[in-house]
Amino acid sequence: MKQLAQYQDGRLELQEVPAPMPPPGGILVRTTRSVISPGTEKMKVEQARMSLLQKARARPDQVAKVLDTARTLGWKSALEKVRNRLESPSPLGYSAAGVVVAVDPLNTRFRIGDRVACGGAECAFHAEMIAVPDLLAAPIPDGVEDWQAAYTTLASISMEAVRQSGSRLGERVLVIGQGLVGQLATALLKAAGARVIATDFLQQRLDIALSMGAERVVNSSQSNLAETVLQWTDGCGVDAVLLCIGGKGNAASDLAISCLRDRGVMVIVGMHDAELTWKSAYIKDIQVRYSRSYGPGRYDPNYEWGGHDYPMGHVRWTENRNFESCLQLMKSGQLNLQPITTRTIQFADVVSIYDHLEAELGVVIEYDAESAALKSLPEQIKSNVTRPLEPARLNRACETLDVIGAGNFTRTMLLPDLKGKMTFGTVVNATGLSARHVRQKFGFQHATTDAADVFSNHGEAIMIGTRHHLHAQLALRGLASDKHLFVEKPLCLNRTELAEISAGLLASKGSLMVGFNRRFAPATVALKKLLQDVPGPKSLAYHVFAGPLSPDHWYADVAQSGGRIIGEACHFFDFACHLLGTPIQVTAQRIGRHGSGDSVTVQIEFKDGSSAQIIYSAEGDASFPKETFRLFGSGFIAECENFQRLTLHQNRKQRVLKFSSKGHAEEMAAWLSFLKGDSVHPLAYPEAHQSMSLTFAVMDSMREGRTVAA
Repeated sequence: MKQLAQYQDGRLELQEVPAPMPPPGGILVRTTRSVISPGTEKMKVEQARMSLLQKARARPDQVAKVLDTARTLGWKSALEKVRNRLESPSPLGYSAAGVVVAVDPLNTRFRIGDRVACGGAECAFHAEMIAVPDLLAAPIPDGVEDWQAAYTTLASISMEAVRQSGSRLGERVLVIGQGLVGQLATALLKAAGARVIATDFLQQRLDIALSMGAERVVNSSQSNLAETVLQWTDGCGVDAVLLCIGGKGNAASDLAISCLRDRGVMVIVGMHDAELTWKSAYIKDIQVRYSRSYGPGRYDPNYEWGGHDYPMGHVRWTENRNFESCLQLMKSGQLNLQPITTRTIQFADVVSIYDHLEAELGVVIEYDAESAALKSLPEQIKSNVTRPLEPARLNRACETLDVIGAGNFTRTMLLPDLKGKMTFGTVVNATGLSARHVRQKFGFQHATTDAADVFSNHGEAIMIGTRHHLHAQLALRGLASDKHLFVEKPLCLNRTELAEISAGLLASKGSLMVGFNRRFAPATVALKKLLQDVPGPKSLAYHVFAGPLSPDHWYADVAQSGGRIIGEACHFFDFACHLLGTPIQVTAQRIGRHGSGDSVTVQIEFKDGSSAQIIYSAEGDASFPKETFRLFGSGFIAECENFQRLTLHQNRKQRVLKFSSKGHAEEMAAWLSFLKGDSVHPLAYPEAHQSMSLTFAVMDSMREGRTVAA
């Protein structure tokens, strides 16, 4: 299939990529129409065309992340991450419509052949096929054409802003900015019975605003807006202002406040970084509200991707219910989209329009007919039959590596150390665009979105780097196919999955390695060698400043990540086992009685009398190193910071060793040596099993508030 791709040097390309698969509980849609959002997409293209210095000035938050990465992993890894980001293509688009061609078995709402409106910057791309979760799709009612339904997501942004304004029948509202979102807000306010005054500096947009329902329009470059508003409202001011413009500063917000009545409402829609002048806002006692995208549910992975809807009695208007409401207004004729549709283009010609978006409002993209679009679908989608979990067994040497899930971590930390040393077969990614990019960047022979292709081919080795909830099922399929597997940590999310994997390994001719890279770090290797001459039990104090987790990070979705203790802290439990041996019991305390589980203190007792205390904390300050530990033994103390600086105290002397790796490169080298038959397996499964069992014991201790056998 074809998809529009944007690169961070400003290039736009229409690329041939593998078709996606329906997400869990979701649907696969053949796109018939999508709509370009001129404001958002023009901004993305302009930012991509900036120089590195301009990008840094525009996104200081990203610069801070790079500095943090450099501090913990070194500048080489930080620059490689930046390079990967800059050269990776990004999708464009978030408002589309089409026909369902495949349905995940968990979905109960949609059927093949249904017409649907789709939203989401993470899925509703400008592409011939899109994979959409259930709550980011809504059925298109009869009487609504596909080109109209393609506006649904954009209309929902405006609808949520109208809801945030609280505007009621007969109230007067000012809409500042008559771009696409502003025009739709004007029409929706009119439909709600409000009286609208619209302003913009382009007369053409104001003419359209009149046809969308504005009672009065003001050209802000020619007239005094505040005076006109006061005249229109008999000196009172408007009940609400919708600020539908980009930019930042206090000019627009001050203008909005001057037009508001006492205790009026100002709604900030979209990407406007507003600054308020305290006195004018205070004197009028205004309310300031931000309108978050399509409505409640947006940026909540449990809602959007987990399918957990909010009860109507608690949240009347979710983003999906906003979708449905917009579609009904289109059906009734109250939302007329004809005036704002300034251009219709074919998908094959889409790249050219991005140089002229400033002259457009609504640009509708038309896609090819069904027969052409379906050509790139995986065979299992065409037949709507799920492939068996146990493909034919393969008996040949490990010559080819396949990869399932090549995100930024895998591309940055793992694949570069294998490139050129082993034949790369097939790469599987969730989206065709990213799969194609990885294939080109690393020289894979094939790219797909269907993991079944990997299990049925002739490759003997598979790297699994997907999100955590998929690790166990993919590992089981790989073992059933007698593959030699590398699974990035964690191996699985619960004891049941661990038991199934153990049984699967016993019945398999394949092997399994878990990505516990810290045991391969040069600092660890040096320390382990020194410990051979240190008798008796030892004590390890390991402190991890994990930092706060952004609510929209996928790690915050426990269903996908297992939570940070299972998803990341397992690293440090494995490290303790690697140094100190067999654990026998563990006591874990969640920090804060009702905490999120992101911070925990763990005390582990080992068979030889050694002990480890691991503090994993989301609380702290970014100036502190992410990982530090101290190891105490007979006549020996070792201190380590981020596996880069190892300080040894022995015989009243201090020695400092410096390193530059956390073990990813060494881990890959060890696994590659095993795959080529040059060495034994670098991480025996019983050790990985032990570390995962300890991780689950930590979770049990946290929940039960007691010491648990490891």
